Amino acid sequence: MRRRELLLLLATGMMGARAVRAQQKAIPVIGWLSGVSPGSYVSFVAAFRQGLSEAGYIEGQNLTVEYRWAEGHYDWLPAMAADLVGRKVDVITATGGFNSPMAAKNATSTIPIVFTGGFDPVASGLVASLARPGGNLTGVSWLSYELMPKRLELLSELVPRTAVIALLINPANDAYSSPLVISAVQEAARAKGVHLPVLKAGTDDDFQEAFASLAQLRAGALLVGNDAIFVSRREQLVAMAAHHAVPAIDEVRSFVDAGGLISYGTSLTSVYRQLGRYVGEILNGAKPADLPIQQPTRFELVVNLKTAEALGLTVPPSILARADEVIE
Repeated sequence: MRRRELLLLLATGMMGARAVRAQQKAIPVIGWLSGVSPGSYVSFVAAFRQGLSEAGYIEGQNLTVEYRWAEGHYDWLPAMAADLVGRKVDVITATGGFNSPMAAKNATSTIPIVFTGGFDPVASGLVASLARPGGNLTGVSWLSYELMPKRLELLSELVPRTAVIALLINPANDAYSSPLVISAVQEAARAKGVHLPVLKAGTDDDFQEAFASLAQLRAGALLVGNDAIFVSRREQLVAMAAHHAVPAIDEVRSFVDAGGLISYGTSLTSVYRQLGRYVGEILNGAKPADLPIQQPTRFELVVNLKTAEALGLTVPPSILARADEVIE
């Protein structure tokens, strides 16, 4: 009897251990791949988690997230993507610039990838079409560079007498620094009778040099291009714009919240919330190929009157009337 009881006890223990392992394996794992640093994306990660919760997933309870942050070093992303693939995560969330989803796409053709970005996902070769992406990618595109002519127009209204507006880009960002994007913005500038020199920055030294050249170029305003590093360093950009007394426009409202002059673009918190929902749908059985690329339909214009006053600018009534929010 004792031998039988011992064998029964061992068998029960093994079954229990297998059940625990099976339960642990059943908890899905998301691989978060981002080109920036975590400190600058706290609010976006919170919005992402909210979207996940709406799909029935809560990190730490029935979901695990493996975070990989490239800290602005885009060349780290391929190795990070390969690491997530090696860990056999269930979904890869690619954020923080075009280089993240491209690195993920190059690393796997089977694991679902959900991305965010202001680039054109079709023109950049990530997906086949917006309606039916095909393959293992889908996501949210927030039409960033398409809105650059509109931001240029807003700057021209704010500083109507300026003949030079500089464009700041990160040359390491393949999607936003392409000749096609730059030429489109320069064409819009020519239509306004404005010269548009291009400044390139991706590191602290680059930022110093770029802003120092504004005086030499006699630039009366600055158009901040789309890049995850610019979003993550918005406070630094705001401080440098204030130091050089240059009116600047950005795409994200957090730029204005940090003391910047004006922003025009989509709500990134809404974008990351949708990102979380899409990841949840995939975990619940949806296929990326069948989930259309989401695009925003509403854009917000935010103006900081305190910053305008510090720059000696009077914001035209035409802009104030269109603003979704005015910070006084």
